[in-house]
Amino acid sequence: MDQPTKRVAVVTGASRGIGKGIALRLARDGRHVVLMARSEGPLNDLKHQIEQAGGSATAVACDVADNKAMAAAIDAVAEKHARLDILVNNAGITKDGLALRMSDEDWASVIQTNLTSAFVATRAAARHMMRGKFGRIVNIGSTSGVIGNAGQANYAAAKAGLIGFSKTIARELGGKGITCNVIAPGYIQTDMTDNLPQQVKDHVLGLIVVKRLGIVEDIASAVAYVTSDEAGFLTGQTICVDGGMTMA
Repeated sequence: MDQPTKRVAVVTGASRGIGKGIALRLARDGRHVVLMARSEGPLNDLKHQIEQAGGSATAVACDVADNKAMAAAIDAVAEKHARLDILVNNAGITKDGLALRMSDEDWASVIQTNLTSAFVATRAAARHMMRGKFGRIVNIGSTSGVIGNAGQANYAAAKAGLIGFSKTIARELGGKGITCNVIAPGYIQTDMTDNLPQQVKDHVLGLIVVKRLGIVEDIASAVAYVTSDEAGFLTGQTICVDGGMTMA
């Protein structure tokens, strides 16, 4: 049984990349982290890594695109720990293509995984957060949702939708001790960006003020702050962690 003062955090898409980095940081900061993703194997490996470092975690295999399964998983976490304090909606997919060639299926699947799942998880989690009069909801967006990106009509629409959704949740739940913010990463060094052609990397670096790609820890640090007890006066905001790329 967890100590009653240990905040419980759910991180979706926690098996790799940004989600994994967020989970590691929250565990390091003393949260009990519930790791959610479809693949159980990588989650168990991460759980072991967190525990070896002195943290605590639970692995929950769940397809966030399955609305009923997602809501049930959130409820089960809250019931098991008798609380749910932090929700990080990080899970996402890409199915890129020019809008005129994009299939209905590619549009719908990205909207479902990247936007609808955040709604379903937030709706379920907020009920439990209201009982505890405390909550930190973070939706992982993207600079694509702020400025658009050719070839990503579905992804950009979903991430832009997260911004409007988060502002609405902030207004609806702010009086109940619950905040909701968006962290919008720019180009972050991951397996995906490692495979970009060098000319693309050079172009991207030319747009970034600090002249380097971001790292996962840059995003994890931002999430750590907005989910902290000290961030209770910060809500409804979209924070672009992008090295200055999208400065107005």
